[in-house]
Amino acid sequence: MKAIDFSRTFLTFRIDAVKKPPQTVTHKLVVTLNNARIPLESHCVITEKSTGHVQTFAHGTSCKTERVGVEQDIWTEPNADFIPIFTADRYLTLKTYAKCGMGVPLYPPGSGVQSDRQTGRIDSTFDNVRIDITERPGEVLESPQEIVHAVLKNEILVARTELENDRYRAVIEYPVKTINASEREWVYQTDTGPMLIPDLTAEPDLLLDGMQLAFSALNSPDWIEFLIRVPTDVGNDVSVYHYSRSLHVACKNQIIRLP
Repeated sequence: MKAIDFSRTFLTFRIDAVKKPPQTVTHKLVVTLNNARIPLESHCVITEKSTGHVQTFAHGTSCKTERVGVEQDIWTEPNADFIPIFTADRYLTLKTYAKCGMGVPLYPPGSGVQSDRQTGRIDSTFDNVRIDITERPGEVLESPQEIVHAVLKNEILVARTELENDRYRAVIEYPVKTINASEREWVYQTDTGPMLIPDLTAEPDLLLDGMQLAFSALNSPDWIEFLIRVPTDVGNDVSVYHYSRSLHVACKNQIIRLP
């Protein structure tokens, strides 16, 4: 079988202000052309069973909001974590500010406010978006002993989690970063993320809008426990985005070794 080599898998979005006015920036650009290359954190494929319709979701790693090409004051204020998610024709950008609900005026002035969840069509926003996925032959590790041995040998590991309900089947693939292993009790347990977690109750055209981020832990092929990023009350009527909602679900898990 093949699995994604996340060390060589990227999404790249291209902004060309000469061709198309940017719709996702909050400051005047210094460079009129920019290609932002971002590694993938996870990849999700959702199939609607009744129609066979397939949607793919590419989740980029987190970076910080910035001004490209300036000589100083690179980081925007207020600053935010920035995470892009792309389908074949749409995008969702997640921004994490100091507290939930913050928005920043878009540039040029009068263009509205950018919320912490901005969605839109790729063809109206970007000059181009590339999702370059590199796959390699992999081996499914069938037993705890095989997984523990692979961990202790510093093998490259990828996880694949399959979620399913009456309407959809979702396959999420993601790199195994932190993982625990015991060669005495033959126990393994991932602690990895962030990764996409879909809302499989949503209509097909709203699956992107309902995407959330989560860390995950598993030590069995039959279930996974997510820790989901949600607005979290910290007192004084202030909420922040934090990984604080735990969710234990039945699923199918595979740990795959890349040679």
